[in-house]
This record gives sequence, structure tokens and C-alpha cells, in this order.
Amino acid sequence: MSNSTVLSVNTLLNKAVKTLNLMSFGQDKNPKSTDINISAEIMDIDESALQDSREDKGLSIKEKILEHHLMTNYQPHLLHYAIKSFGCLPTPILESLIKCLDGPTSKQYLHVDAHLRLILAVNSKLKTPLQLIEMSELRKRFATDAVAMQAPKVWQQASDNLLSNLKQFHKKGDSAISWQDRTIANADDGDMTIRCYQNETSDNGFGFKKEQTSNPDETVLLFFHGGGFCIGDLNTHHEFCHAICEQTGWPVISVDYRLAPEHPAPAAVRDCISAYAWLAEHCEEFGALPSRIVLAGDSAGGGLSTLMAQQIITPNKEAWLDLGDEGQKTFDILQGLPHPMAQMPLYPVTDIETDYPSWELYGEGLLLDHADVAIFDAACLENSPLPRQHILTSPMLGDNRQVCPSYVVAAELDVLRDEAFAYADQLKSYGIAVQTHTVLGAPHGFIHFMSVHQRLGQETQHIITGFANFVREIIKTRALLSA
Repeated sequence: MSNSTVLSVNTLLNKAVKTLNLMSFGQDKNPKSTDINISAEIMDIDESALQDSREDKGLSIKEKILEHHLMTNYQPHLLHYAIKSFGCLPTPILESLIKCLDGPTSKQYLHVDAHLRLILAVNSKLKTPLQLIEMSELRKRFATDAVAMQAPKVWQQASDNLLSNLKQFHKKGDSAISWQDRTIANADDGDMTIRCYQNETSDNGFGFKKEQTSNPDETVLLFFHGGGFCIGDLNTHHEFCHAICEQTGWPVISVDYRLAPEHPAPAAVRDCISAYAWLAEHCEEFGALPSRIVLAGDSAGGGLSTLMAQQIITPNKEAWLDLGDEGQKTFDILQGLPHPMAQMPLYPVTDIETDYPSWELYGEGLLLDHADVAIFDAACLENSPLPRQHILTSPMLGDNRQVCPSYVVAAELDVLRDEAFAYADQLKSYGIAVQTHTVLGAPHGFIHFMSVHQRLGQETQHIITGFANFVREIIKTRALLSA
């Protein structure tokens, strides 16, 4: 396969759509054998092996893809359907595609199936070195691709519109997720957007009446998106926030904090503290108690979660005074905030200096590599008013002895894996309640594949359920202690 066939995502998708004849599957009831003649064009694969694979699976390629109800008219989500459809292909075909792309083998990554290895191989071929891309352009690319991988259903807003309800006919007890973007003040009194998700439950059998919001745990989750403190927004992590709200029943507040390099560290954490202060004052709107705010974030957002948990509970006055009047203002806010009940950092940034073993093991060929970290690191820290090694940029340097109970999630194939472990071990050494969940065979940023890769989707659901149970145990324990 020549490099020209993998120059862009569009090139790859057009090739996939043409080869698999996705556009005609819904119309042609008797497809010719050429509909699946992939080997003749781009692969060296034995036809008998393909036939054996079909017999083992019991379905033809066409039937397996149609099982996923591909809707090619959803053009904005073509990436979602294309990546998901690759997982329907027999393993011999996937392995041949991986080989053509010089992708990783099963021996290199023991816990990674062929579908995910194909995704990694495609990413490796299409990836452009970050130093060659303007940050504004990188943000656009990431936002476009992240949303294009999300399932269309998570963008279907729950509505009071009669026609929408007639289409849904949801039964009594069924839930629907609604969300609203709101503008609040950031740390410097500018505008900042937050997205508020709520789980609405129908109180009738037809959905004609307005749904009722319900939050029996009286808990609300504040979420910080990842992206190296430089990219990402409310939309890039919409699907994951939607899933948390849907599975737990908790309202979720996602924060669109300011990004580097325009706003270097610690602007992001200061904005997140402002969002926390706002939420503490408005908990009643979401049926939650100020004492039941929980934190979560992935990657850079996971680092923000750990910093928030640390500084809200034990704010370091000297560290904040390094920022002058702005720092004093933030410190004053911190002293009056209720403590978070728990946190869930996913593959977080916790230590910006130490070279852990995972740094060498997984720093090349995956979704986040050494070069990416270096670019994000420079953008975030080079123009910061703080020194590189500082409590407000590296959570492991601060006082974590009183941090709230923590459910720490790590990805096996992640350059940041071992600093997540180190952070969890530090908390455990202080006697803090910690659960660590490692997703085997998962790369950094795996939550973005939750609706296109079956196992990662199941793992993500398991993580959300695990954290919900973790929080409910804390609520139960506190209730017993206060009785």
C-alpha cells in the first residue's frame, strides 16, 4: 500500500466505504462476491481463510455490518460508523490491513485486539507532528475528529416538544439526558462556559408531560476535559459526560476552562476553582448538596482534578502568593469552599518531571507520544509566571495527606500510566481510601473510543459504574457514622 492511500482521514474512509460498498448494502439484497473482494485490491489474504472466518462467525461481512445498523446518511458521524464497522470484519482481514499499515502485532500488545490495533495503525499513519501544526488548527482537528467518533444518539437533546416526544414514546421510568450551556465568570472575571447535564425521568407512559429531574444520591459531578491543557472543549468530551449522567443519574457540569499557550499555567486550575465555587453556590438547582460534589477529569483534566482535590482541602498560601494579587484572590476563595466528596482522575497528569518506566515503554507509536507531551508541556509552562517545578503545576509535589477518597483509572498502554500508579500509591500511604482500576490493552485517551470499540465501551461503562458504587459507599459510610 502506498503512502498516498493514507494521507488523510477522508482518503481512508473513502477507501473503506468503496471497498465494503457500505452505501449500497441497504439497497442490494443480492450483493455480488465483488462486494467483499478486499483481498484482490489491497491485501494478501487466502480466500479459504476468509471463508473459514465467515463460517466460524456464522454471518457474512455484509450481515455483520448491517447488524450495527450503519446509517451512512449521518455524514457528521461517518468516522463513528466507519471505525465501528472495521470491528465487524473477520480477524484475517483486520490483520492484513494492519500489516499493510505496518501496525503493531498481537505479540507487541498482548491485550489489544485486531480492531484496536488497526485504529492505532491508522492513527500512526495519519498523525502529523504537532510542531508542524498551529495550535488553533490542532484544536479544530481534534474537535472535529472527537465529535465525529461520538454516537449520534448522544447529540439528541431531550425535548419538551410534542413531536419529539411522539417519536420517542418513552415508557414510565425511562430517562433522557438534557443539557444546557451556561455562562459564568472565570478566574479573571471574564466569561466562561459550562455545560450542565441532567437526567430526566418520564412520569407518564407517553412522554407528553414535562419530565421530572431526579437525583436520589444528591450528588453532582464537576468534569474537566483533557487535551494537554491546550486542546479539547465541551464538545470533545460530550459523549463521556452524557454517559456519566445517564448511568449514574447525577447531574454533570463540564468546564470549558481557558487553554494554553494563550493562558499558561495555572490559568486552567484557577478557572476550575471558579467553576467549583459557582457549583457550590448553585448545588440546589441540581438537587445536590454542597458536601456531595465529586470531581472527575481525563489526562490534563485528571491532573486538574487532583490539584483541585488537594488545594480545596489543604490550600497552600505560599504557593498561591507566588501569583501575587491574583493568587491571593484565589486563595481567599479556596478557604470558603466545601470539600469534594470524591474524585475520579482518568490517566491523569500528576508528575511533570519524573521519568517513570511507562515513559520509555509507551512513548512512541501510540495516541500520546514523547513529542506530544513536549509540545503541550512547553505551551503550558514556558510563559507561566510559576517555576517549572511548582505545587500548582505538579500535584505530586503538594500536600496530598488529606485528599478526598479517590478512584484512580490508568490505561495500560500509556506514557502516563506509572504516574497514575505513583499518585494512587502516595494517597494509600497516607491512609486515604483509594481504588485503582487499570484498563488492560487501552491507550491514553481511550474514552474517546467508547462507542466505536466494543471492549473499550464496556470498560468505560464499568469504570463509571465502579465510581458510582465507590461514591455511594462513601455516602452510606458517612450516614452510618453520623447516625
